[in-house]
Amino acid sequence: MSDIFNERVMCSKCGKEMTKRVFERDGFKLRGWQCECCGKRILHPADEEKYKDFKRIKNKIFKVKLRMVGNSYAVSIPKEVISFMREQERLASRIVKLCIEEAKKLALIFNEFDEAK
Repeated sequence: MSDIFNERVMCSKCGKEMTKRVFERDGFKLRGWQCECCGKRILHPADEEKYKDFKRIKNKIFKVKLRMVGNSYAVSIPKEVISFMREQERLASRIVKLCIEEAKKLALIFNEFDEAK
């Protein structure tokens, strides 16, 4: 099946062909089209759906338990978050970055480093 992003899209306002673009919202890349004449934008339906899923869980607060494992602490990441990231198999034995963003706030960072190091 062909992807709609490979097709020509015409602007419903001015009738001109729209240009393919990649838009960024909240660090999320969305494929779409923009009319150079009137500025109208259309997002790729699949990317727009993924973005809606992201927005749904972005501000959701998950209550997780902090556990002692040996000399370290462990926190469970909810399945809903991992499923969204679509890397469930690769995350099982993967190292991620952990940093303190501000007082009382930790961040886990996936995909921003060279795994060979």
